[in-house]
Amino acid sequence: MQDGKLRLLARSASPKLAFSCRPPLPRIRAASNSNSNSSFSSLDTGLSTELDAVSSFSEIVPDTVVFDDFEKFPPTAATVSSSLLLGICSLPDTIFRNAVEMALADRGCYGLANNEMRLSCFVNKALVNVGSDLAKLVPGRVSTEVDARLAYDTHGIIHKVHDLLNLYSELNVPPERLLFKIPSTWQGIEASRLLESEGIQTHLTFVYSFAQAAAAAQAGASVIQIFVGRVRDWARNHSGDPEVDAALRRGEDPGLALVTKAYNYIHKYGHKSKLMAAAVRNKQDLFSLLGVDYIIAPLKVLQSLKESITAPDEKYSFVRRLSPESAAIYNFSEEELCKWDQLTLASAMGPASVELLAAGLDGYVNQAKRVEELFGKIWPPPNV
Repeated sequence: MQDGKLRLLARSASPKLAFSCRPPLPRIRAASNSNSNSSFSSLDTGLSTELDAVSSFSEIVPDTVVFDDFEKFPPTAATVSSSLLLGICSLPDTIFRNAVEMALADRGCYGLANNEMRLSCFVNKALVNVGSDLAKLVPGRVSTEVDARLAYDTHGIIHKVHDLLNLYSELNVPPERLLFKIPSTWQGIEASRLLESEGIQTHLTFVYSFAQAAAAAQAGASVIQIFVGRVRDWARNHSGDPEVDAALRRGEDPGLALVTKAYNYIHKYGHKSKLMAAAVRNKQDLFSLLGVDYIIAPLKVLQSLKESITAPDEKYSFVRRLSPESAAIYNFSEEELCKWDQLTLASAMGPASVELLAAGLDGYVNQAKRVEELFGKIWPPPNV
């Protein structure tokens, strides 16, 4: 779920990268500037597109709706969530409808006397059935949303992930094909740390502050997702957040500045996490983030990049804004280099991250409740 729409993420053929869309190797000149002594690489072998060029720096993730035509930007990895289940139930002819109906006919769930437990069982089964079907359609990993109502319950998150993982195992989906999407509360970050120590890959979302990103990196989360546009939107209508206000005083976009700082922290101090920039609104955002591990880009932006043809003799350059080299010389304060715990995280999160995290959780909780209400109405399903 990104900005109120159903999403299906994409991934490269590389087994170590979670989400990507890798076009052919770039043939455009790609350089930091006209200086022949530039530290950035140049590629100059013929006509190509802007999409080819930017993809030489970052893994570009198509921000596509699950029921779209994927011919132009085919997804190679996927996310399954409550919002996706709602979409499937609204389209009776979708190929995933049977996965939901089979979940609602599950005998193990049917036999539970407690209605709340029965509905939770149905939702788990539906998520995993759909996730299993998606795993057959894409070569990359499937990220499965963990119930946002558990966001402040570390043990609840871990128990839920274990339940989902066991259900995937019953359907012969190996753990290396899976990510589990967890909100970046302190309890979610701690759950990520414990799960990663078991070899279970986690995807921390709703990151709106450096403190969250640094704590998530220290926890060893496989993927950390920052919402660039949402931080910017907050800054346009609010003030009083020290981190946001500091970026504005420097003349920087606060969302882009957050991604830059988080990237530099992860790469300077050798954390394994991959950083994903989400809620990217336009081409300039994308150009400003080149070098970050993953960029989720809207289809209109990708289409524009794909349609923009450039030749070697054109004076067009693409700059790698983020790199391990630039990260190595980035300076952090002593406070930013602390060992993050619940107290330091809470004290460092300003109003922007607190409010945006709460809003994101509310949206996910509402989606989860709507799924349970819908399942309660249509259970047992017909013709199963």
